[in-house]
Amino acid sequence: MLWSKDSVPKETNSNLKPKATNNAGIILLMRKFVIPLVILAVLIFIYFITSPGNTPYNYFTRLADAFLHGKYYLTENPSWLSELIPVETGKFYVVYPPFPAIIAIPLVLFFGVNFPQQFLAHLLGAGGCLWLYLITEKITKNRVTAFYVSTLAGLGTIVWFLSSVGSVWYLGQISAFFFLTWSIYESVSRKRFFLLGLLSGATYLSRINLILVVPFVFLLAIDFKKLFTIETFKKIFLFTLGLSPFILGNFYYNYIRFNSILENGYFLLPQILNETHAPWFIHGVMSPKYITSNLKTLFWSFPKLINHFPYVIPSWAGLAIWITTPAFLFSLLNFKRNLQNLISIIAIGVVLLSVSMHGGTGWAQFGYRFAVDFYPFLFLIIANNFQGHKLGRVHWLLLFVSIFVNLWGVLWINKFGWVSF
Repeated sequence: MLWSKDSVPKETNSNLKPKATNNAGIILLMRKFVIPLVILAVLIFIYFITSPGNTPYNYFTRLADAFLHGKYYLTENPSWLSELIPVETGKFYVVYPPFPAIIAIPLVLFFGVNFPQQFLAHLLGAGGCLWLYLITEKITKNRVTAFYVSTLAGLGTIVWFLSSVGSVWYLGQISAFFFLTWSIYESVSRKRFFLLGLLSGATYLSRINLILVVPFVFLLAIDFKKLFTIETFKKIFLFTLGLSPFILGNFYYNYIRFNSILENGYFLLPQILNETHAPWFIHGVMSPKYITSNLKTLFWSFPKLINHFPYVIPSWAGLAIWITTPAFLFSLLNFKRNLQNLISIIAIGVVLLSVSMHGGTGWAQFGYRFAVDFYPFLFLIIANNFQGHKLGRVHWLLLFVSIFVNLWGVLWINKFGWVSF
């Protein structure tokens, strides 16, 4: 019996179609997960090899070890840990928000108290850039643009320097950067309000001043057309339910240390560091009188020129944001007038006002480190502005320049020590 002309191809096609479908699915899966995971791994590796090594300012791993032993204070006060509050013999309080220490507990439990604190900064810094990749891909539907934005954040901004060093001040900011970018991703994607509350709480317990952005994270996630509905009130309840344990936990942590739910010890620093050792707190920890100096550092601070090699070095006092990341200027063109951008601008303004009233401008630092507090909203604006626009040669050129500037800063400071005030 002869086969008909149609019989074999039909049977063959039916066998091949599932294979083609499976291959396409695997390719899509690889594109979805492999690219961001490669970005994550590469950034962690770069932060590791450019790190100056173990940070001596390891307040958080010491505090994590204290938590593991049922204590909420340190029992040692090395001379270089100058921002501890002594309360009695052998008891010293850490003034910084405790969430980075809480994250470090499993690492300290497994590796011991000598776990290098900067490793945690490597992980969180790279993780924050991963969330920015996912945010940008969600908004622009373009993986190339998402790669551009995440690379700009990870290597073209001072996130690189902070993540590579991982001292107590930098790790606190990088922890907040990680959880704030994650919460923004949740706001623009799945909008699970209980998780959003948890992430906002983690942001707050990493950088106390970022309690100010919690309402804006919530506003990014809600539908304003259904603002006064039972559905919205349910979302408020779930969000509050997630956030409350962090606020109440911090109140309790403050109370058992200072008998006040609002006193975390940070505002006691001027008493510990007298005017001779801390002239930057001459008007207290927070004052409008500091705004000018902070804005000057953010927008009008420059590298130091010296008359011998290497001739140009970073200044510990800071470096203007348009110098550390020139790509910000061009990336903010084609501004989209939408609700996300409006909310982000207001959030940036609120954060900038709060950090610019801080005594001291953030030094010792590369760039203006307080700006990282509003970077997640700035990158959300950039992602929105790229929607519907292809990257041009100027974008890639400015990305390259931004990476070069930050490589210069990281190597000059971390590897060669070519930095001064």
